[in-house]
Amino acid sequence: MSSPNSAAGGESIQPKGALDRYFKISQRGSTLSREIRGGFATFFAMSYIVVLNPLILSGADSAGNELGISRVAAATAFVGGILSIIMGLWAKHPFAIASGLGVNALVAATVATHPGLSWKSMMGLVLLAGVVMVILVLTKFRTAVFNAVPPALKTAIVVGIGFFITLVGLVNAGFVRPGGTPLTLGTNGQLIGWPTLVFVFGLLLTIALLVRNVKGAVLIGILASTVLAVILEATLKIGPNTDTFSGGWQQVVPGKDFSWGLPDLSLIGHVDFNAFSASSLGAVAATLMVFVILLSCFFDAMGTMVGLATEAGTIDKNGQIENVDRVLLVDAAGAVAGGGSAVSSNQIFVESSVGIGEGARTGIAAIVTGALMIVAMFLSPLVRFVPFEAVAPALVCVGFMMIRQITKIDWNDISIAIPAFLTIAFMPFTYSIADGIGAGFVAYVFVQVVMGKARKVHPLMWVVAVMFVVFFSMGLIDGWVGA
Repeated sequence: MSSPNSAAGGESIQPKGALDRYFKISQRGSTLSREIRGGFATFFAMSYIVVLNPLILSGADSAGNELGISRVAAATAFVGGILSIIMGLWAKHPFAIASGLGVNALVAATVATHPGLSWKSMMGLVLLAGVVMVILVLTKFRTAVFNAVPPALKTAIVVGIGFFITLVGLVNAGFVRPGGTPLTLGTNGQLIGWPTLVFVFGLLLTIALLVRNVKGAVLIGILASTVLAVILEATLKIGPNTDTFSGGWQQVVPGKDFSWGLPDLSLIGHVDFNAFSASSLGAVAATLMVFVILLSCFFDAMGTMVGLATEAGTIDKNGQIENVDRVLLVDAAGAVAGGGSAVSSNQIFVESSVGIGEGARTGIAAIVTGALMIVAMFLSPLVRFVPFEAVAPALVCVGFMMIRQITKIDWNDISIAIPAFLTIAFMPFTYSIADGIGAGFVAYVFVQVVMGKARKVHPLMWVVAVMFVVFFSMGLIDGWVGA
């Protein structure tokens, strides 16, 4: 067996300096230029969160208080940037961090539907969920759960994420939308609008570059599509998508309202713990909400981490990830920092897969992405140069790369094939990584019991399966306790 510092052919890889030694650039088969390209690609793929998160958290609480779009944008970029840099510098993985989609929507919906609940109090619950996660990491519980998951289910998580980000790309581009059926091609089965052309152009270009093994294929595809989008908007004045038939840009109008300004970070510390009071949610409902946030963040991040590490080649044949405790601790700190800054829980972003698809293998890429997020804090409309339609092709192509792992699952072993299938299917169909993991875990334990192999199930898998049963039953529980 060759050593970790050996090349595939058996020749020893000699580090090319302190930077190379610290980040293991050569050992992981990368180069500094690849890491920088990967960092830029990840930033372009995830930068939309600086615009989207403020929109999701833009509503007023029961007292009429709003967080403020500009303040949320600045804090989103700042917290995500700092955490991404820490992830890269300390955990040394190419995983960028930002406000997690799904949790922020849950937070916004909870504030909107619960009289007496303020934004400060809601963010206090997010912060508490993060504190619990930090404790679980420090006590090794979170790592133990990760190690208890059967290898086939870990592979299914990777494949499920591949399908999930493919669907995210298609939906973000408007290529797939709600229609007469749950989803349909374009608008009522027809593709309309110039933005769709940008997506198709980007997808075909990226595929062509990948097939020709062109270095920087994913990043070139994003940049070329962005240039085309800016030109089309400047000449045709397409504007935003105002209804299903307008054919405008989905979320970001390319090249609009560019400006410079000092960021407003006054949301840092905008938090309290009054949700447990009788005048707000109350102790029982507030505790249940912390549990829901905790479970969603806990397994969403774990699944994303497994998928990204597998694609980056930083996970060994036994399913172990280097510095996994550090990765999980930074991710857990993301919930604390996100709640404490009123931008919702921050977590490992699945769009980091775009940078990995570009060749990123080390923490340098995450540092580059984090630095660009900090720049975006000052140039908040900068992200409006990159519309969803220009980034979506990268997500689709990276989804293909991740789905190829499906051959590692033994589909003839029905005891693992059924849980693996449900893991893969539930992620895109529920639009949630955590839900897919939950379905697979519960199914795995159930199948083992039915086959008379209950004793072979790791005790932690029993614990997690029960937790997910509770998680999926939260609607019933809310009704019983009057939450």
